[in-house]
Amino acid sequence: MKKRIHIFDTTLRDGEQAPGFSMNLDEKVRLARQLELLGADVIEAGFPISSEGDFQAVREISRQVKNCTVAGLCRARKGDIDRAWEALQHAEKPRIHTFIATSDIHMEHKLKKNRSEVIEDAVWAVGYASSLCDEVEFSAEDATRSDINFLCEIVEAAIDAGAKVINIPDTVGYAVPWEFGEMIRTLRERVPNIDKAILSVHCHNDLGMGVANSLMAVRNGAQQIECTINGIGERAGNAALEEIVMAMQTRGPEFEEEITINTREIYPTSKMLCEITGMQVQVNKAVVGLNAFAHEAGIHQDGVLKNPLTYEIMTPQSVGITSNNIVLGKHSGRRALNARMEKLGYELSKEQMDEVYEAFISIADKKKVVVDEDLIGIAPNGVSHMSTTFVKETVQEYLNRQ
Repeated sequence: MKKRIHIFDTTLRDGEQAPGFSMNLDEKVRLARQLELLGADVIEAGFPISSEGDFQAVREISRQVKNCTVAGLCRARKGDIDRAWEALQHAEKPRIHTFIATSDIHMEHKLKKNRSEVIEDAVWAVGYASSLCDEVEFSAEDATRSDINFLCEIVEAAIDAGAKVINIPDTVGYAVPWEFGEMIRTLRERVPNIDKAILSVHCHNDLGMGVANSLMAVRNGAQQIECTINGIGERAGNAALEEIVMAMQTRGPEFEEEITINTREIYPTSKMLCEITGMQVQVNKAVVGLNAFAHEAGIHQDGVLKNPLTYEIMTPQSVGITSNNIVLGKHSGRRALNARMEKLGYELSKEQMDEVYEAFISIADKKKVVVDEDLIGIAPNGVSHMSTTFVKETVQEYLNRQ
């Protein structure tokens, strides 16, 4: 039996912190309900002490979401922890998520504390949170720039204090996969009580390796991945949930682990986030981008029309998209054009197809994408009687009208 990997979605917390992605109460609750439908194991609903709005959102999500653990973030401070618990206490499965920085640069310049003081704060915070809530997660902020010996020490102390989940964040997206994998493996080997906690990772994408680092962490013993829909988050964003999930599903034999996400809800969730925030993903975004299942090149179109597996490693339906998209442009071939003409109701002989294809290329050289209206414009009812000259004149008249 494969090991279970928990998906911790932080779209509503880390994702919402990104400029332009702020959501109101109703929007956060709506998206939380969709994340529940998606099958996220944990929904980090917000940072309750950061604002009254965030507090209200965490509290309302805690009341409405029944099938997921609901987490709230807090610093290693009593006021933060109390506020988080006040918001979370109504949840079926609440989790207090507390954190403190462990890298020398953060401790010196931000916290202005030494290592002993940081460990003391972490132990106190985890212990206090555990007195309120059965499930506590501890994060070592900026773990990937922390001294590995100190990291092992504070992780062991946090577990002894009651942490059920230990999170190792690549807070600034600094790690590379082999280095991050080694860090996770080292923690599993050197922390004597590590088997008493779930080991989690939270990877940012500043160098474009958030997903790769997360997957390498899984290979080296991580049991939870923290990620966001569409990869949103601070700066360059977080590891994208949809990429992690589909990588593990598509390359299943490469993993000894499994996830339980309802993949058919991936695209609807992505679209809902775009609708709520007004921020669209780039067209070439993996899994959910407009071009993820689109084909314009003639060779690719020919292959996909014969068998989609020639150029698609997963089906669009598997992520909740109705079908792939054959885009007609200057790189398209006759097979794709003929398939589209048949869908529009035209049955063309070879000679007619040659004439229409010549007309199509004339338009395609002038437009980025040729749409159905363009094809109808060059293939009127009298298409069977069209001469090449007439086709060219029709094309020119049609282009003049655009």
